[in-house]
Amino acid sequence: MASQAMVDEAKAFLKQESPNSKLNIYDHFCSILHSVLEGRTQNSVDTFEDISHDVKTVPEFDRELGEDEVAMAKIQSLLFEKTNVEEVDPEEVDPEMPLPDLMDISYYFEQAGIGLGREETFRIFLALKNLVDTHTLQNVRFWGKLFGTERNYIVAEVEYREGAEEEEGEEDEGEQDKAPATPLEDDEEEEEKEEEEDAVPKPEYKPPPKVPKEENGTGCNKKTYFVCNEPGTEWVKLPPVDPAEIACARQIKKFFTGNLEAPVVSYPPFQGNEANYLRAQIARISAGTHISPIDYFKFEEDDEDESDGEGRDSYTLNVEFEPLPIYELADPTLMSWVHHMQHILPQGRCKWINPAMKAENEEFDEDEEEEEDEEKDEPQQEEGPPLLTPISQDDDIDGLPAWSAARSSDLSPHYSVAVLKSNIWPGAYTFGVDKKFENVYIGFGHKYSSDNYSPPPPPPVYEEYPTDLEVTEVPDPTVADEQALLAMQQEQLEREAEEAEMEDDEEDDD
Repeated sequence: MASQAMVDEAKAFLKQESPNSKLNIYDHFCSILHSVLEGRTQNSVDTFEDISHDVKTVPEFDRELGEDEVAMAKIQSLLFEKTNVEEVDPEEVDPEMPLPDLMDISYYFEQAGIGLGREETFRIFLALKNLVDTHTLQNVRFWGKLFGTERNYIVAEVEYREGAEEEEGEEDEGEQDKAPATPLEDDEEEEEKEEEEDAVPKPEYKPPPKVPKEENGTGCNKKTYFVCNEPGTEWVKLPPVDPAEIACARQIKKFFTGNLEAPVVSYPPFQGNEANYLRAQIARISAGTHISPIDYFKFEEDDEDESDGEGRDSYTLNVEFEPLPIYELADPTLMSWVHHMQHILPQGRCKWINPAMKAENEEFDEDEEEEEDEEKDEPQQEEGPPLLTPISQDDDIDGLPAWSAARSSDLSPHYSVAVLKSNIWPGAYTFGVDKKFENVYIGFGHKYSSDNYSPPPPPPVYEEYPTDLEVTEVPDPTVADEQALLAMQQEQLEREAEEAEMEDDEEDDD
């Protein structure tokens, strides 16, 4: 009978890996037996060689994960490859790194049980590093993660260096110029259309003037955003947001699919695809949840005369900032935190603009100008809270406070961090400790509502044409009405004849 030492020696021999395939006989036999027992085929001995070949061809790791997981693992493995970089003089290296230490930031969020896990966070960090290497960026931060029905979105918030974004924009415009232009309509067709339009009454309804979007680097488009579905996949730059997109996004509620080209089917209809809707939601969430400790930022010295912050859209880092203690940062009164993103007005812009103002070079018909001057209705200017407004002034939503503040741990308060949670946008969190703070969003991109969402009813139908006697159809008279009208006309003629005879008699008497 074989001793245990002989068994262990034989097992160790079978576990010796082949230098070519990196496989061993022991694991290979185990995989074959597992496949035979799982298939339960009666002629397994006849197909033993085929089973052995299949097991050796398809690794066990690939069989367990599946094709999609294996493909994603191969893509993400490239993140960990070290590129062959030539030795650079330390004096020539840029000391300013646009990408912060994401692992350090995630450590503080983990104190409150918030985060995506260290493994996924590190993969996101490597993906952001690739974004920095391929674009000329001044600042990059992990904005958050948005969940979708098919795939998720990882969002990066960036700021370009001076002139870098304009150069990329020119390249994009150059590619668009190569597209074939649509042919214009002939003059004869336009004249026929004008004649057809003149033949019928024109409706009185005029669509409201379009509100122009804010320029890049200002208002809702102050930051630029890139998204990808998984770390390692291609980063896609989101387009600038339009005020009409924000106004419509406030009226609808849609789950993301993970496909930027997917249409947004909703009522009211959304003008754009999922990329535009995603950009609008990012702007709304950022404006409502990006906060910082009070006095961490300050206004420029040139604006000291405006103490209330009204009309200002920029600030600078306060180098004299003194960190607040934890009990003040976690105070339920929320007096130690302010908004450092501009408020979005109902118009869909951060800075209000009068849509009734006409462009200087725009030409209008004189008759239209006279009608507009007579019935001119100036819109009321919209105002919102200024920049760096304390979050304690945020309105409650259905009796629920806008923010909840607490310490990460009451057992060791000296080593805890202050954590704030947004109740208006579930999934938005902020931590603060010493001179460090950060904002992150992990959720579905929906605003809180105590009621179940239901689409708004359609508006009442407008009158197509003015209702007056010229266009209103009158019902045909009956035979009795016609006879009564003829009799009344006959009586009126006889009465006029009698009056004429009486006038003639009076003239003869004179």
